[in-house]
Amino acid sequence: MELSYEELRVRCPSDIFDFETTEEVKPLDKGIIGQDRVVKAAHFGLRVKSPGYNLFFVGLTGTGRTTYARKIAHEVALTDPTPYDWCYVYNFKNPSRPIALFFPPGKGREFVEDIRELLEELKVRIPKAFEGEEFEAKKRSVLKELQEEVNRLMEALNREAELLGFALKRTPTGFINVPLIDGREMTQEEFNALPPEKKKELEARSLELHERTMQVMKEVQKLERETRAKMKRLERELCVFVIGGLFKDLKEKYIDLPKVVAFLEDMMEDVVDHLHDFLATAEGEEAPKKHHPSFDRYRVNLLVDNSRLQGAPVVFESNPTYYNLVGKLEYEQRMGFLVTDFTKIKAGAIHRANGGYLILNVTDVLRNFGAWDALKRVLKTGEIRIENIAEHVGLIPMSGLVPEPIPVKVKVLLIGSPLIYHLLSIFDEDFKKLFKIKVDFDIDMERNEENVRDVCAFISSYCREEGLLHCDKTALAALIDYSSELAEDQKKLTTRFSEIIPILVEADAWARMDGSRYITATHVKRAIEEKNYRENKYEERLKEMFARDQIIVETDGKRVGQINGLAIINLGDYTFGKPSRITATVHLGQRGVVNIERESRMSGKIHDKGVMILSNYMASRYAKDFSLTLSASICFEQLYEGVEGDSASAAELYALLSAISEIPLRQDIAITGSVDQKGNIQPIGGVNKKIAGFFDFCKIRGLTGKQGVIIPYRNKENLMLREDIVEAVKRGEFHIYAIKTIDEGIEILTGLKPEDFHREVERKLKEMAEVLKEWGRRKDEKNERKEEE
Repeated sequence: MELSYEELRVRCPSDIFDFETTEEVKPLDKGIIGQDRVVKAAHFGLRVKSPGYNLFFVGLTGTGRTTYARKIAHEVALTDPTPYDWCYVYNFKNPSRPIALFFPPGKGREFVEDIRELLEELKVRIPKAFEGEEFEAKKRSVLKELQEEVNRLMEALNREAELLGFALKRTPTGFINVPLIDGREMTQEEFNALPPEKKKELEARSLELHERTMQVMKEVQKLERETRAKMKRLERELCVFVIGGLFKDLKEKYIDLPKVVAFLEDMMEDVVDHLHDFLATAEGEEAPKKHHPSFDRYRVNLLVDNSRLQGAPVVFESNPTYYNLVGKLEYEQRMGFLVTDFTKIKAGAIHRANGGYLILNVTDVLRNFGAWDALKRVLKTGEIRIENIAEHVGLIPMSGLVPEPIPVKVKVLLIGSPLIYHLLSIFDEDFKKLFKIKVDFDIDMERNEENVRDVCAFISSYCREEGLLHCDKTALAALIDYSSELAEDQKKLTTRFSEIIPILVEADAWARMDGSRYITATHVKRAIEEKNYRENKYEERLKEMFARDQIIVETDGKRVGQINGLAIINLGDYTFGKPSRITATVHLGQRGVVNIERESRMSGKIHDKGVMILSNYMASRYAKDFSLTLSASICFEQLYEGVEGDSASAAELYALLSAISEIPLRQDIAITGSVDQKGNIQPIGGVNKKIAGFFDFCKIRGLTGKQGVIIPYRNKENLMLREDIVEAVKRGEFHIYAIKTIDEGIEILTGLKPEDFHREVERKLKEMAEVLKEWGRRKDEKNERKEEE
């Protein structure tokens, strides 16, 4: 049946709007338009707090996946409690295992400041206390007691030495025994003059005195050790007395956080153990240059600070590398070596999103080595460990630091394409366990009053946010129609607003150049035309080649075994239709239908299937009482880029039947559509581009009033043809036919009734079968005569 021009396009009349411009339209208050399934799935998934109920936003680019994910996450996050702050602190008992501390939101920053102030106070109070008169008096008392006891021991030792006839003399290497004679020290000459017996007696007494001296020295050393211990106890008691109140106040402030209290107790013990570091700082310039005490171990590394957060965090990580996700240990070069400590632990996106929502593009995650496995590990274990990635590939780790893992409760929102979702579902056994909620975005929505109104509200919002001129109602009508063109459906609107927005922005530019106050339909159409012009260079080159007869496509007359098929060429940013000359040849043989594209490996699997289907159609339609014996070939002429899809199978069948029957086909009619084994015409994609492609070729040669295109009947609702094509049909210069079966197209292409056409095809096939059968009989007789001879 031939379609009227009213059926080729639907138009949005501007008078359906009860306003003049989008200035009067309330901005969109919905998160998304025409995606009820998405809204329900997202709200449910974000409310379920059980493990594994993470969300995967599935859809094509431009459907608003990321924008909606961030918007809905922020809305839900505002109703959730604000999670803990997290800090890393020094582990005084095991320095290689930094301790993770959590605090109520905002208290982490307070704790950092409290520890900083505490440290400054310690640097002042400890030296001041040890400079006090009371401590000095106690110190002198202890030292005096030591000195008195040492003097007593030395006096007793001297008396013993005198009784043995010796005097004790102190030297840098210790004590020596000097013999006495007549109360004075004996000279070396006098000692040498003594008889041997007297020398032996002196040596024996000297040995006895030496042993006694050693005993006294041991007692003195013991007294010195005891004194040092007393001094140390005295210093510790004073230090504890001085700092105890400071630490007590802090422990009372954080009494509800036992782990923090334990850290403060360990810190206090360490301060007491290293109080001389604090004393050294008070010496100033007089302190030994080699002694530079470090107080870095008392610092607090505030890893996550939620002090300014309202509700739960929402983190969108645009560069989800391994370290950007799970955090890292930074290194510093010192003396040619790389060193690190707990203060160089840096948070990752999961740390910042802990207790809230983490939004990631799955493609970015999969592209970064180790990131996907790290994310799954966190979701499965419920904790996050900061590790060197080298450990996961068998290399030697650079640091001995192993920070304490932090418990994690985070809802992950992944954004990706349907292909990646399906691949992960098939090949990753953990995927479905961890991402139980599929938020599936559609690429189009119903063209109803509500959705049209929402699109207008969206345009109003975008114009306000981006400072564009507002649209009048003619511009809105043009944009609604363009949305249906993108959806390729009279009853649908596209949900890929990323393709609408550029037209709106460019229309704003054209309106400003015209000095217009508002964007009108003229500006929208100009923006569409200019966008197409920028991108259609390849299409124009093909038209030029056609005009110069370098691409052979006939648009008038009749030919046997030849027909015009329609194909789509997709350049990524631009898609257009291109007519292709399809030819078929037939000769005696038994090879059946040969697909030249397949033989030359330029054909895809779907196209190969289409050729096989038309072969089966022929067998079921014509060869019910005789054997179908023929050799035929089908070819897309001047095709160099390959062919895929079955949308040309109907055209291929017509060309083959024409070649068999020798009945010519009209060349001013192009056809698109796939055929099934019963001869039914099935719908195809890209129908508008395909029609436009043939129309433009015909226009170059001149419209005759007979040219047109045959499409599947079930593609009627997909028609959103260009205005110039609709006008040409209205004037009778071009025709669009919609068919349901092969038979309906036969009458259009040949002018014959279907039964007459099929009768001629069947007669030719029978003749070919008889000729082949007779040829086989004669060959058998010839072989028999040769055998008899």
